[in-house]
Amino acid sequence: MDLVALMLADSRFPGGGHVHSGGLEEAVARRLVVDEASLRSFLVGRLRTAGALAAVFAAAAAAQDGYAELDAELDARTPSPAQRAASRTQGRGIARAATRAWPSARLEGLLRATPRPHHPIVVGVLVADPFEAAQTVAYHAVTGPATGAIRLLGLDPFGVNAVLAGLAPEIDAVAGHARDHAGTPPADLPAPSAPGLDLLAEAHDRHHAEEVRLFAS
Repeated sequence: MDLVALMLADSRFPGGGHVHSGGLEEAVARRLVVDEASLRSFLVGRLRTAGALAAVFAAAAAAQDGYAELDAELDARTPSPAQRAASRTQGRGIARAATRAWPSARLEGLLRATPRPHHPIVVGVLVADPFEAAQTVAYHAVTGPATGAIRLLGLDPFGVNAVLAGLAPEIDAVAGHARDHAGTPPADLPAPSAPGLDLLAEAHDRHHAEEVRLFAS
């Protein structure tokens, strides 16, 4: 794995996908996730759906240069406004850091095509290898919720990291499938969906907005 991919996977990198909990807060509030076993089930489900979608587009962005079309197709495959906004916020954060760390013609081209790109598209542009780009965003799909579970449930960090380590074969499988589609035209890329995760994300976003209004009043 090259240095760019390693730095993007690092939780200290600004704006990385590790900051997004992917519906975990709402799942905890509804007691759908209560321990390591239920967390693992949640992570596997997220990896095989939202994670797989992100991985496919990261791999394609590493191999192709139709950034505006890729970004639009990913937008169309992300029905939750909350999920779309989170992806673009993360993408913009990474892009801002990357313009200082790794300025390049490819990154400039992406930001000309779409100033607030989706997170997987930015990762794909920065990590030139399709498999490693897909692997990075697949990893992000599970590390954010895992970190959130430690904070929200007080789970043992060693146990949670053991759960993550056990997902390595699943992450590599998702990345391998994404690599196989790296050259697929954007409109024909796979579109795995996760309606349950979308509903959790929307519920969390609504509850957060209500809390802000109550606090403001």
